[in-house]
Amino acid sequence: MLRCLNRLYVRVRILQEDSGQDLIEYALVVALIAFAATVGMNTVASGINNAFSIVATKLSAAIS
Repeated sequence: MLRCLNRLYVRVRILQEDSGQDLIEYALVVALIAFAATVGMNTVASGINNAFSIVATKLSAAIS
């Protein structure tokens, strides 16, 4: 019986500890930033592609 109560006590103490909560919050923030960067890269990539296309067109016109 004492062993069962000891196990229950340990489980309750684990649930009460919040030392890992900070790590989880930081991981969520990093995941959100990574997701936003991934979504934003599509727009940046399109802009860079358009800029290179304009430069290529102007260079092609200047050469010929």
